[in-house]
Amino acid sequence: MTNIVIFASGNGSNFEKIMENIEAGYLSGINVIGLYTDNHEAFAIERARRFRLPVHIFNRKSFNDKEDYETAVLKQLTRDQVEWIVLAGYMKLLGPTLLNAYPGRILNIHPSILPSFPGKNAVGQALSYGCRVTGATVHYVDSGMDTGKIIDQMSCPVYEDDTEETLQLRIQNLEYELYPRVINKIIQVRSSQ
Repeated sequence: MTNIVIFASGNGSNFEKIMENIEAGYLSGINVIGLYTDNHEAFAIERARRFRLPVHIFNRKSFNDKEDYETAVLKQLTRDQVEWIVLAGYMKLLGPTLLNAYPGRILNIHPSILPSFPGKNAVGQALSYGCRVTGATVHYVDSGMDTGKIIDQMSCPVYEDDTEETLQLRIQNLEYELYPRVINKIIQVRSSQ
């Protein structure tokens, strides 16, 4: 079994889909140790409780600086014997403390066809730009804003009458398929080597 944790800051729908895929047996060999969050109001916490998973809340404001914050997170990751970190709507850039501890073992999903529209509000950016196609990307995490090596992508059309909400829903459906597939491929294959 490969121990992973999910980092989430908000709703946690991708986290929930990952857990559902594990329960369905699609992601066999993957053990989610818990949810790590920087937001004590994240709905992802409720989702974690439904799956009876431990929740670790690290409020950035409780620490002197980012290094102290990440050192505390790393201590818990070490206690939990975590091998991979999976970001699912985690709204903070990771710093060297975590990146150096997990080189090539941190994944993220982003709601655009990277390298287009990194960062916040990618769906709104795609609409404002007038894109005809957008989608979702899974990539390795590095020190930049959605700049890590791309692993896989899926695309969907952008319709003339799309709003941010309708397009976001279409992209989320891609994410629910893409992320578990990549986790299955990358983590299971690399962990078995």
